[in-house]
Amino acid sequence: MGVKSKKVLAGSLIAAAVAVGSAGALMAADKPVIATVVKISGIPWFDRMETGVKQFQKDNPDVVATQYGPATADAAQQLQIVQDLIAKGVNALAVVPMDPSVLEGTLKRAMDRGVVVVTHEADNQKNTQADIEAFDNADYGKALNERLAQCMSGKGKWTTFVGSLGSRTHMQWVGAGEANAKANHPDMQLVDPNNESFDDANGTYEKAKEILRKHPDIRGFQTSAGNDVLGVGRAIDEAGLSGKVCLVGTGLPNPSADLLESGAITAIGFWDPKYAGMAMNAVAKLLVNKKELKDGMDLGVPGYEKVKITKGAGDGVLVIGNGMVLVDKSTYKDRLF
Repeated sequence: MGVKSKKVLAGSLIAAAVAVGSAGALMAADKPVIATVVKISGIPWFDRMETGVKQFQKDNPDVVATQYGPATADAAQQLQIVQDLIAKGVNALAVVPMDPSVLEGTLKRAMDRGVVVVTHEADNQKNTQADIEAFDNADYGKALNERLAQCMSGKGKWTTFVGSLGSRTHMQWVGAGEANAKANHPDMQLVDPNNESFDDANGTYEKAKEILRKHPDIRGFQTSAGNDVLGVGRAIDEAGLSGKVCLVGTGLPNPSADLLESGAITAIGFWDPKYAGMAMNAVAKLLVNKKELKDGMDLGVPGYEKVKITKGAGDGVLVIGNGMVLVDKSTYKDRLF
């Protein structure tokens, strides 16, 4: 699902992608520029999101919609990309923050300059006009944990992985999972929680092997970043523990298919990043055009047909869709992407 023309931005550079691909567009009259900035470029999750940004551009020729992201999962690199895009004169930013706190000051300055700011996976972001979530994050974390508990028969050691300790949604999911286990499955014992993966499948694989060595009787993993299930699943599979150790986490059907089939991955949860990208851009366009966001409105995107709108962490709003999906070996083929 890689996109060959992806604009991978690292450090302080917005490479030729902006200089050539959209520098003129930034100056184009009557065409607002909406720049989507993701946590990391070149991984399946955000490749899929870029298909949504490109689809939004195709469906909305009256705007310029583009996607950028750092080459590695690094909050400082992402911050520099955002700063450079603001300096280039974009009209709107649609950001999936690696760490919301790192971006607060820059996003405030952007809004003070009249730039529309929309975020995703960051319902604690204060300096945003709208944060878009595919679902209630506590409900999602609970659903993952309940599926894990089902596989574990409600007992035994389990652990959690997050992309980073600064990732708002990841911490919400594992937090809700822990709360669910405590309340409903007291025989589940959480050990060595909140392992940081930085969305690196190889690093996650090595860490999962360490945990399997340290806790040979561990029975479950709940993971958060899109590549975590791949790394943990590989470790489980290579240890000959497929179908014996349970693994439930956020992932995508196509990359997870082999491990779902082998039983190394029990189940994956997700929302479609394509539609999240489209929803962010739809909200950004509405705000650029001074349109009001209304509770129950249809964004024209699957999973966001009747959004719930409540007060956000700052002066903005929280926009919640209904895009949660949970699949296993028997159902993932219905959702392949």
